[in-house]
Amino acid sequence: MKSLIAAFLLIVATAASAAPHPFDARDLVMMDRVGDQVLSPDGRTIALQLRETDYAANRGRNSIWTVPMAGGKPTRLTDAGLNASMPRWSVDGSSVYFLAAKDGVNQLWRVPAKGGDAEVVGSFSLDIGSYKLAPDGRSVLIAVDLFVACAEDPAPIVCSKKRLDKPADDKSTGMLFTQGFVRHWDTWSDGRRSQLLVAELGDDGKLGEPRLLTGSLDGDVPSKPFGDDSEFAFSPDSKTVYFNLRNLNAGEPWSTNFDVYSVPADGSMAPTNHTADNPAWDSSPLPSRDGKTLYYLAMRRPGFEADRFAIMALDLASGAKREVAPGWDRSASALKESADGKTLYTTTDDLGQHPLFGIDVATGKVSKLVGDGQVAGFDVGSKALLISRNDLRHPADLYSADLRGRNLRQITRFNAARLKDIRTGEFEFFTFKGADGATVQGYVVKPVGFRAGKKYPVAFIIHGGPQGAMTNDFHYRWNPQTYAGQGFAVVTINFHGSTGYGQAFTDAISQDWGGKPLEDLQLGWAAALKKYRFLDADRACALGASYGGYMINWMAGNWNDPWKCLVTHDGVFDTRAMGYETEELWFTEWENGGTVYDNPEGYEKFNPLNHVKDWKVPMLVVQGDHDFRIPTTQGLAVFNALQRRGIPSELLVFPDENHWVLKPQNSVQWHDTVNDWLKRWTSVEAK
Repeated sequence: MKSLIAAFLLIVATAASAAPHPFDARDLVMMDRVGDQVLSPDGRTIALQLRETDYAANRGRNSIWTVPMAGGKPTRLTDAGLNASMPRWSVDGSSVYFLAAKDGVNQLWRVPAKGGDAEVVGSFSLDIGSYKLAPDGRSVLIAVDLFVACAEDPAPIVCSKKRLDKPADDKSTGMLFTQGFVRHWDTWSDGRRSQLLVAELGDDGKLGEPRLLTGSLDGDVPSKPFGDDSEFAFSPDSKTVYFNLRNLNAGEPWSTNFDVYSVPADGSMAPTNHTADNPAWDSSPLPSRDGKTLYYLAMRRPGFEADRFAIMALDLASGAKREVAPGWDRSASALKESADGKTLYTTTDDLGQHPLFGIDVATGKVSKLVGDGQVAGFDVGSKALLISRNDLRHPADLYSADLRGRNLRQITRFNAARLKDIRTGEFEFFTFKGADGATVQGYVVKPVGFRAGKKYPVAFIIHGGPQGAMTNDFHYRWNPQTYAGQGFAVVTINFHGSTGYGQAFTDAISQDWGGKPLEDLQLGWAAALKKYRFLDADRACALGASYGGYMINWMAGNWNDPWKCLVTHDGVFDTRAMGYETEELWFTEWENGGTVYDNPEGYEKFNPLNHVKDWKVPMLVVQGDHDFRIPTTQGLAVFNALQRRGIPSELLVFPDENHWVLKPQNSVQWHDTVNDWLKRWTSVEAK
C-alpha cells in the first residue's frame, strides 16, 4: 500500500507539469534547484550542487554534477540517493570533493571529475558541517560540533562523541542549562560548538587525525544557524587560517560582536584577534592572493544585525585598516577576488534587484556588473565570471560573463521542460511618495491569463525581516507567481526598513515597526489602485510572515478596512513577551530601544496585543512548532484572540517545521490552505 501511495504522489507531482497550465505550488516544489557552484582551477568546468525533489519521501535530494563552462550537457557525478553537497575542486582539478553521509554520519568524500566511484576521504564519529581545502592541497579545514571541554584532548572528536553517548540504561531526558541561548532557530543546545579543525591529506589521499585550531574559544565557526565556509579561509601559502567568531564575553543572546581571528595552520599558537577594537560584527575574512591584505566585512553598531557591512582591508604587515568603498551605501555580502587582485566581487540588494558588483580595490569605485534579477551565487575565474541567476519568472540557472559582467550567456537549463508548460504573470515595478516624502518602491504581478478591462482579486504581500525586501527573484516560500497562477494580482511594497535603498532607509524601521512602514503600505496600496485599474479594491487580502506576520497582526487593529481576509505566518503578537521568549535577544532589544524591563514603553508602542478589541477581519494563522525565533505561543495567542472575539479564523500548525515551511508536501499544504482562504473571502459570492 505504501508503494502505491508513493507512486500516486509522484504521478500527482509530475502531472502538474504535463500540459500548459498556470504556475502553482506543485510546480514550485518540483523545480530542480541549482545550488553551490564552483569553477575548476583551469576555469573550463563547473562543479555544482543540484537539489531534486523526492515528493513521495517529502524531501529534497542533492547530487553533484559537472558542466562545461562553454556549455553542454551536464554530467551527474553522484547519485541523488547519496544526498551530496558542497562540491569543491582538488588543486589539480582531477577530482571533486563533497560532503555526504556514511553510516549516518556526514563525511568528506572525493569523486573523479571525469566520473567514477566516489570514496570517503576520512571517517569521523561526528558530522562534518562544512570544510575548505588548503591552496597547496595538503590539508583540509573541517567544522565539527564539539564540546569546548574537549579542546585539550588529543582526539577532540572522539572525546565529544563519548560525552554525547549515554549509558543504555539511562532513560532520563532532562536538559540542565546554566547560561542563556539554550535554543537557536529550531534546535535546542546540547552544549557543543561548531569548532574548526585541520587535518592533513596523506599520500593515500586520506585525512589524518584532525587538530583543533579554535582552542578554548567558546563560539561557533562557522556561525549558526546560517554560517558557511565563507567565514573561514586559508592564507595563500596554506600556513595561516582566518575565521570569524562571536565574542561570548559580551553575552551571546544579546551580542552581535563577532571578531576576525588568525591562527597558524599547525596549531602552534593560540588564535589572534584582529578586530578587537570593533565591538560590532566583523565577518567573512578573505586573504588577498598575494597574502599581504586581509579583506573582511564590518558593521559599526553593536547589537544591530542589519547594520551596513562595509568592506575593510587590513594590511597584515602594518596592521593598518581602511574601508575600501566608503561612499557606497550598500551592505556587502561575502567577497571574492579577481585573479589580478585589483577587483573585489560581491552581491547585495539594490532597488528591487540583487546584482553582482565589482569594487576597484585601489579607488573604491563600484560597478554594477549583472543587474537584473537575483545573483544567488558566483565564482571568479581568470578570464570569466560564473553566475547563478534567477528572477520572478525563472528559477536559478548558471550563466557566464566576462570579468566586467558583459556577454551574459546561459549555460544550464535544468528546468526547461517544466517551464515550457508553465504560465506565469507579467510584473512591473512602480514607485510612489511614501512616509516623510521618501521615494518608495513596490511591484505588481498580473494574474496568469490577464485580460485588459477585467478586475482581479488581490494578494497584498508584506515581506519579513523586517530588514529585507521583495525583489526580482524566484522564491521557494513566498513566490508571487503561486498567487498569480491562482488568478490573483499581487501587490507588494518595499517599505521603510527594506534593504537595497540605502542604510538610512533600512534603519528607519527600528523602534518604529508600526509607524512609517504602515504609512508606506497605506500609501503604496493607494498608489497601486490608482495606477493599475485591474486591481479590485473590494476583493483584497493581506498576508505576510515573520515581520510581515507581525504587520498583519498590527493591521488587524490599525488598518483593517481594505481587507476581506488576513493571513499571519509566524508573526509577533505580543512584543513584550517576544522580548523574553525569542532566542536572539539582541534583535528585540535593538528594534525596541533596549531591554523590556528598562524600556517597557518601547515595546508597548506598537504592540498588536493592545488593539485586539478593534479586530474584525477573518484571519488564517500559520505557525511552525519548531520556530524558536517567534515561538508557538505567539501564534496560539493570535488564534485564541480571534476565537474569543468570534472572528472567523483558522489555525494551521506544522509540528515539524521551523520559521520556514521547507518540506515539499508541507509546502503544498501551506499553499493550498492559504489559497483556499484567499478565495473564500474574495470570491464574487463573498463580495
